[in-house]
Amino acid sequence: MSRPPFDPFSADLDRDHALQILKGAVDGADDGELFLERSQHEQLVFDDGRLRNSSFMAGRGFGLRAVLGEVTGYAHSTEISEPALRRAAETARLAVGQGGGTAALAPSMQPVALYPAIDPASDIPTARRIALLREIDAYARALDPRVVQVTVSMGSSVQEIAILRPEGGLATDIRPMARLNVAVIMENNDRRESGSSGGGGRHALEPLMAPGHWQALVHEAVRIAEVNLRSVPAPAGVMDVVLGPGWPGILLHEAVGHGLEGDFNRKKASAFAGLLGHRVAAPGVTVIDDGTIAGRRGSINIDDEGTPPARNVLIDDGILTGYMQDRQNARLMGVAPTGNGRRESFAHVPMPRMTNTYMPGGDADPAAILADLRDGIYAVGFGGGQVDITNGKFVFSCTEAYRVRDGVVGEPIRGATLIGDGATALQQVRAIGNDMALDPGIGNCGKQGQWVPVGVGQPTLMIGGLTVGGSAA
Repeated sequence: MSRPPFDPFSADLDRDHALQILKGAVDGADDGELFLERSQHEQLVFDDGRLRNSSFMAGRGFGLRAVLGEVTGYAHSTEISEPALRRAAETARLAVGQGGGTAALAPSMQPVALYPAIDPASDIPTARRIALLREIDAYARALDPRVVQVTVSMGSSVQEIAILRPEGGLATDIRPMARLNVAVIMENNDRRESGSSGGGGRHALEPLMAPGHWQALVHEAVRIAEVNLRSVPAPAGVMDVVLGPGWPGILLHEAVGHGLEGDFNRKKASAFAGLLGHRVAAPGVTVIDDGTIAGRRGSINIDDEGTPPARNVLIDDGILTGYMQDRQNARLMGVAPTGNGRRESFAHVPMPRMTNTYMPGGDADPAAILADLRDGIYAVGFGGGQVDITNGKFVFSCTEAYRVRDGVVGEPIRGATLIGDGATALQQVRAIGNDMALDPGIGNCGKQGQWVPVGVGQPTLMIGGLTVGGSAA
């Protein structure tokens, strides 16, 4: 870190005074904490041959929470001071009223160490970063004369947090994030198509700036754009689909993962509510949410309530075994927290959220899975998608997909959408490849207006009977 570590109890607050204020706010409550944060975000965007955007944002503040039953009192401020803390305590206290709650057991407050405590961009001059973006732009244009536009973005951030519990425990974490993305537009015979590639994780920017890394991103972006230039309209109908490894796990995240978050199940709003111990997927299907994978985008040394992350098996060999929990929902459901209490910033309350959600590999050869596909599509890239948590119905658009007939991968297709529901899709998994991969580090997840970084992953999968939307005659 090129600046002093975040220590609000030496510069802004007296820890003993803050603890007394917090205790007063949560007296008679079930739970609560003081969450303090300092963050910094930088981004450079090189587009159309010039630096298009350069941004820097810095923020700090705190959020104080008091919880009684299903009711949450929350107040936050960008001013870290004792007067602001007292005002916040008075506001949060309104949710507690006369009290009557039973204080929950404190979390262990013992962070793990999954990433370095650094500012990813602190030792890299801005001029060097801009020069690299210009070099990437030139490399992409020289790679193929059909490239008519290149957009390169480089971003980094660091979030420093401190969580003070009413029992007196204090946990801290420094969370770095770095990312590099390349997008190109190619033109041929008056037709234009795009391709993109990128990724990152909780580490320094330096590894992303190595020639071997960024050149591979450029080649991949150009490859995808070239594939799309050759694509034909997608077919429509009900057919078998093979999903590629890695990023296609975003379908698992949206169609299944959100339905396994504790709050939706406590409120009976999920298609998976009340099904613990029941078969919800085909044999061999296991779904895991794991916040403990070193350096990954969705990993956390400690969640935003003070609970250490865990490797949580949600579905085991097709049987639903658990949900992802924060402290409030875990208490109301009579189970233990799972380390999934996450919030976007000090201005937001924590809620059950995914970290890195994936399906482990099976024993099938991916080539054999494709060879068994008689008539369907092979989808290896996805863009946007939507899901209805109450019934698990989803719609996803493919960014790279191919027609398959009699086990032979044929022409690329465009405009394909996959339509189905998560519960049915899990039951119709017919083959699980041995090539499980995690995504390259590009995932963001939105829920109730909050965004947090996440990871996804899966092996090659064959799913039977999905509805494919397309425009082919």
